Formats: sequence, C-alpha cells, structure tokens
Amino acid sequence: MKTLLLTTSEEDINLAASFVKEGGVVGMPTETVYGLAANALDTEAVKKIFEAKGRPSDNPLIVHIADFEDIKKFGLVKEVPKVAKLLAEKFWPGPLTIIMPKSDNVPEITTGGLDTVAVRLPQDVNARRLIKASGCPLAAPSANISGSPSPTTANHVYFDMQGKIPAIIDGGECEVGLESTVVSVKDDIITVLRPGGVTVEDLLSVYDKVEVCDAVLNKLKEGETALSPGMKYKHYSPKARVVLVKSSDKGFYDFINQQNSADTIALCYKEDEEFVRIPSILMGSKADLEAQAHNLFADLRLIDACDNVKTAYVRCPDSKGIGMAVLNRLIRAAGFEVINLDE
Repeated sequence: MKTLLLTTSEEDINLAASFVKEGGVVGMPTETVYGLAANALDTEAVKKIFEAKGRPSDNPLIVHIADFEDIKKFGLVKEVPKVAKLLAEKFWPGPLTIIMPKSDNVPEITTGGLDTVAVRLPQDVNARRLIKASGCPLAAPSANISGSPSPTTANHVYFDMQGKIPAIIDGGECEVGLESTVVSVKDDIITVLRPGGVTVEDLLSVYDKVEVCDAVLNKLKEGETALSPGMKYKHYSPKARVVLVKSSDKGFYDFINQQNSADTIALCYKEDEEFVRIPSILMGSKADLEAQAHNLFADLRLIDACDNVKTAYVRCPDSKGIGMAVLNRLIRAAGFEVINLDE
C-alpha cells in the first residue's frame, strides 16, 4: 500500500474522508498528537487501527467528534452527566477527554470491552473538518507503533505508518505535544486518569471535587482494569533504555558526568547544558513546563536518531501543572525505572 501525504486543502480532506467512508484508516492532525483515525462505530474499521499500531485490543480508544451535538447525533452515550456538561462547556473544543456511560451504538472493540466510552472534541480545525467530511465519529489513538513515542508531526506518522495506511493529513506540528487529559465523572467527582494539556489546576478552577488516579504516576495494581489509554502498558518509549533521575542540580551533574560511556545520552534542561559533559538533548528551560511537554515526544524520537545510544538518563520534571503529564509519559517510557538521588 502506498501512503499519501496530504495537505489540508478541501480536496485532500475530502480524499482522506473517502478512505474513512470505505472503512479505512488515515493519519489525522490534532492539537495534542497525530491520531490514527477510523470510523469509531465500524468494528472492522477499528480492527484496522489495532493492526496498524500493533496495539493490544483491550486498550480503549478515544472517540473524536466535531460538535457537542454529535454525542446525541451518533448516539454515543446513555447520558451526559451534569459535571461532564460543565467540563465540555469550559474545555471543549480542547485537549480534554471525558469518559461517560456508552450506548449500544459503540462497539466493544472501540471501548476495550468497557461499558464506558471516552469522548473528545478536538480544538484542531483540520481534525474537525475531517470528522465532518467523514460523516462519523472517529476513533483515533496516537498514530505510532504501539509503545513507541507518539507522533507530533506528519513525518513522525509517515516513519511509523508508511505502507500500513492509505493517507496522512499534514496539519503541521502539534501545538500541545502530549495526548489529551482523560477524566471520568462518577458520583459527582472528577478523576484524572491521564494528565495532559488541561491540568488538575485547570479542572479545580471550575469544579472543587477533583482527584488524581493513583495509576497516573504508579503502575496499575495486579488485576486492576485500565479505564483510559496509556495506563496499562509500557508507552512512549524509544528503543533505547530510558532512566529517570530525581535529584538536585549538583546531584544530577555529579551522577551524569560519571556516565561517560559512548552509548549514553542525557535529556536535561537548557540551564544544565554548561554543566553536563556527556552528549545531551535539551528539553527546554526548567521553568517552561509547556515547552517540555511540546518537545517531549520529538526529544524521545531524537534519542533513537543518535548513533549507538543505548541508555538515556532523563531529569525528573516538576509535577506541577502540565509537568504532571510530562512526568506521567516519562515514567511509562522508562518502564518505571527511576533513580532517586534525593533519598
């Protein structure tokens, strides 16, 4: 199969939509990361997403809509909880996914066998154009090989998906750079299952009952069900081993400068550059959490682009604001391997 790189022209959006209408899968830009999009209500089409990604089928997908009214139009949920409506009014369109009780219209393969469905209204105008042109809600997990760093450019998608899907819409570099925040709403409590561009602090600004699931920064307990994408398996990881290092500035410099093997690299802050004596990739300024989020997946892909790198030591980010999302992705990229020099 030849994979076409499309523009955001009306002609190309309609061409991509024609592939979706035929039960195919296309690469779709969003403000978070690029998605691998297919008709969320078509079991056979959704199967093709899992096949292209090599993704376990018990991992739930997010259903993308173009307007709030699409929830009712396509019969996606049994009900929209009152708190979910509040969140939608405040944060949609945007990088927030809301989990609600699913209707029978949504096939089990889309929800990973759960009785809930994750719904998002993306901010990216080209994503919404594709959804409207396709005439259906789109299931769209990140458009990468399962477990590897998510794609934030069309070229990232092409690298992973060429020959596997018919087309990729090039909408430029993703604005946020990390997947959406995923929340469940139950018993009038908002629970963050995956942090993202809408932060805990953002949620608390509109509602006072917000909790963070323990699995955001820790492994799922034995037998615990994954209620959101990105919870169950090792994710976002380059081929090289990733190790998080929690430390003061001096402790990090002393540690990292002893790791002088030719196959080792550091991911660190701009402020660290003059003190680190091994090859390094800069994640952005220590205080600029948005830049760290925006750059993270491209930086993780850069690790494998460097010759012979086998291990990457990464500074543990601040967990405030969107830093929690950066930390969540890095912990999973590292397979929970953390060196705590502060202990």
